Amino acid sequence: MQRERKNYYFVLSGNEHCNDGKIYKIRQVCTYMMEEANDSSTSVGTGTSEDPQSSTYRSCWVCFGTDDDEHMKWVKPCRCKGTTMWVHHACLMRWIDEKQKGHSFTKVKCPQCNTEYVVVFPPFGKLTSFIQTIDHIVFKASPIAATGVLLGSIYWSAVTYGAITVMQVLGHKEGLDMMERADPLFLLVGLPMIPVGLVLGKMIQWDDYLLRLWKKHSSKLVYLKKLIFGTRPSQEGTSTILPPSPVEMRQTREIKFTRVLCGALIFPTVATIFGKLLFHSVESNFQRSALGGASFVILKGFLNIYLKYQVQSRMGQREIKDYVEPVPQLETAT
Repeated sequence: MQRERKNYYFVLSGNEHCNDGKIYKIRQVCTYMMEEANDSSTSVGTGTSEDPQSSTYRSCWVCFGTDDDEHMKWVKPCRCKGTTMWVHHACLMRWIDEKQKGHSFTKVKCPQCNTEYVVVFPPFGKLTSFIQTIDHIVFKASPIAATGVLLGSIYWSAVTYGAITVMQVLGHKEGLDMMERADPLFLLVGLPMIPVGLVLGKMIQWDDYLLRLWKKHSSKLVYLKKLIFGTRPSQEGTSTILPPSPVEMRQTREIKFTRVLCGALIFPTVATIFGKLLFHSVESNFQRSALGGASFVILKGFLNIYLKYQVQSRMGQREIKDYVEPVPQLETAT
């Protein structure tokens, strides 16, 4: 151990060096710093170039090389003092490249004193600067352009869907005549509102409201309740339904976006089919589709109410059984 600064030096044979129990194949002398030097222990211009206390002594904190390395450029890139003050320019550039990971404009700081390294790039020529500027503008504008393309695709898809729906509900010829006579601005605004209105209408859970209303007043309509929903043998004498738990209420109010979207977009086709099957005597295509859509909504709502009522009735009539000790089975003699 040498000097008051408590630096340990290990001189090994060959180019293998020990630093804190690790083997490094770098140079002949490896310094292991135990404590930071006191301000009073360093003075400029004292000692020779081989003395680590001297301000002229240089040791690279990346590769632990010394002044014995010829043709190596040295830099002092931060506020560090002592053995971490000097570093090879090439070693530091490789270390910065590893930290930046290909992003040359990422700021890198000293791991010891937290000083930001000042990295200066050589100037480009006019052509290179122009190309780099264009590339930077394209890089910044790409997210905005992609968002615009996505929104434009959604908008024109909605316009196309609206036009197809009009021709499907009114009839192909009648729908085309109506859109040809209409104002183009009205079509550009009105046609995309058709799928939006269908989705918003699909999100209204009116069957849940009717179910709560039915459960509130069903005690006054006992016979109608038995006629519609029926009564199980196990429900006789215990027809009281417990109120749904918060978990059940949350599951009831949960809206699946994919289901809502698919149901809303397919609704005009279903309405047209129901209208042709149930109201084929109606001459107007619009009235036939409207009646078919209303019939489908009422039928689907009634089935949903019936299913939810039966599920909640079953949940309210659950029972927890007593634990029964399992009977051990006797092994039969072979």
